[in-house]
Amino acid sequence: MTGHEEASPPRPPTPRVLHDFAAWPKGPLHLALGVFDGVHLGHQALVRRLVGGARAAGATAVAATFDPLPGQLRAQEPVQSTLADTPERAKLLLEAGADGVVIFTFDEAFSKQSAAAFIARLCGAGNVQRIVVGPDFQFGHGREGAIGTLRDLGTKKGFAVTVVDAIGLGGAVVSSTRIREALRGGDIATAQALLGRPYSVIGTIVHGEERGRALGFPTINIAPPPEKLMPKDGIYATWVTIGDRRFRGASSLGVRPTFGGGPRKLESYLLDFSGDVYGEGATVTFVTRLRDELKFESADELKKQIEKDVADTRLELR
Repeated sequence: MTGHEEASPPRPPTPRVLHDFAAWPKGPLHLALGVFDGVHLGHQALVRRLVGGARAAGATAVAATFDPLPGQLRAQEPVQSTLADTPERAKLLLEAGADGVVIFTFDEAFSKQSAAAFIARLCGAGNVQRIVVGPDFQFGHGREGAIGTLRDLGTKKGFAVTVVDAIGLGGAVVSSTRIREALRGGDIATAQALLGRPYSVIGTIVHGEERGRALGFPTINIAPPPEKLMPKDGIYATWVTIGDRRFRGASSLGVRPTFGGGPRKLESYLLDFSGDVYGEGATVTFVTRLRDELKFESADELKKQIEKDVADTRLELR
């Protein structure tokens, strides 16, 4: 470049979270398609294959997911079944290595697209050179398309297809279904092993009934997204993150039977903390299930048990 030439202005950074078929990155794209609920060990392996191939080809690695999850629209799963809501899922896919995440709005119109129409829209949105999927991938109205369909369409449209084998752990395939079953059974350790990280719930701190304060253990109440799967009711040793601060938490999930029951709630007593955090966001990370939720004969009995729960939490989270 001579002294009279001006450098081209830098290209603006590609948005890392995209929606539907607009404003996709320019240049060659490698695309991973899947539900990716939870972004567990199998999903992480798939994203690594996506990124490895994209780097070798000089392409951008993009992972695509759906909002809401297809199973929820089709009523195959109860409302509270999601392992990671959409913002958390996008964050986890980016942390797994994807350059960008596309979130498809999965409504009735989207679900009625044929397999060919969906692929045509993908290829119209960007220069898709490779699509990466898991072995059970299905797509299109009524799940008409499978791996063979995708390969045929790839031949016509000019993209390659990579199928990433499922990962096994503990004698079975790692899957979102296994993780849901573990959490619903209170098996936090198995869920953590399958996810490759502890299970967390992100929510907003809201006002509660202040029964914990009356017992000498003021708690924060966390309202999670309505679709989020909560573990089995019980008492847990947790880490609670608020902003850039992290606290040990003795957390209770359940209906408070000692006080006559009520709506299911998640509340946490934060060890070594005092202050007002209402309205802030909190992340509750489940580490150990300490015990079942129990009904006590008196508030004094409950207070004694909470004292033990707090001591156990301190031991678990040393």
